[in-house]
Amino acid sequence: MPQFFKKTNINFVGARWICISVSAAIIVAGLLTLAIRGQLWSIDFTGGLEIQVMFDQPVSDSQVRSALTGFNVGEVKAISGLGQKPEILIRVKADSDQETVQNQVQQKLTNAFAGNEATIRNVQIVGPKVGRELRGQAIMSAIVMIILLLIYISWRFEFVYAVGGVLSLLHDTLVTLAILAFFGYEFSLTVLAAILTLLGFSINDTIVVYDRIRENLKKLRSMRMGEIINLSINETLSRTIITSLTVFLTVLVLFIFGGPVLKGFAFTMLVGVITGTYSSIYIAAPIVLEWTERQVIKGKKR
Repeated sequence: MPQFFKKTNINFVGARWICISVSAAIIVAGLLTLAIRGQLWSIDFTGGLEIQVMFDQPVSDSQVRSALTGFNVGEVKAISGLGQKPEILIRVKADSDQETVQNQVQQKLTNAFAGNEATIRNVQIVGPKVGRELRGQAIMSAIVMIILLLIYISWRFEFVYAVGGVLSLLHDTLVTLAILAFFGYEFSLTVLAAILTLLGFSINDTIVVYDRIRENLKKLRSMRMGEIINLSINETLSRTIITSLTVFLTVLVLFIFGGPVLKGFAFTMLVGVITGTYSSIYIAAPIVLEWTERQVIKGKKR
């Protein structure tokens, strides 16, 4: 693999407390933002209306979304109608009663598409029950994943490595949610999917660093633990940067050109790639160092 950085000697361990303090400040600020403003839940979790509209002439999803400015619009997509005329499926949050929202949508579309008649063919109430079930399943999946990771990393390395890996995942989740709160992004099923994806990405990067630490512990027995961790992170830095940068650039293209439906997913991925890379260096590895040094101190006291 080509080396992005050659023979770096950055003192990552020395800056661990500064970085941990910055992360803690972001998390606390995010929690305060959520406490003051409340979590912005998408239609997937709060429910709303699913409106099927038929147009005389073809229209694009983006045109319909622009026409409904002022509404909390979720999914907008073209569907195959029973006849020859184009149809659009709109999911919109119902902040008031169903009939009022339906009339407002009809009026907006009529004003925006003069000469292109928009007829509402069907209206269905979308309840939040499915979203709650999926949210519960996602939480359960995360818990099962954490338990399996604790078992696997403890077996492959040591228990302290497992603790560091799990705490770094918790860090990634909280920091990502905090930044989403700062920028006012809704928490939707696509955002939830992005967070679960990022947990896998982050733990993979962490295990690469752990593996190099274990190798260097066997070869460099005379070095102190902090020096070994610094060396290991520097040796894997090129691989980490190349992998993370590749994913970041791909998701950046998706964020710019993917359209409004994918904005939340892409933004979550962008933030998560950065926090996942950061936590592998400044959260997971320092936890191993602190634990090891404390065990050495206890041993000397005994």
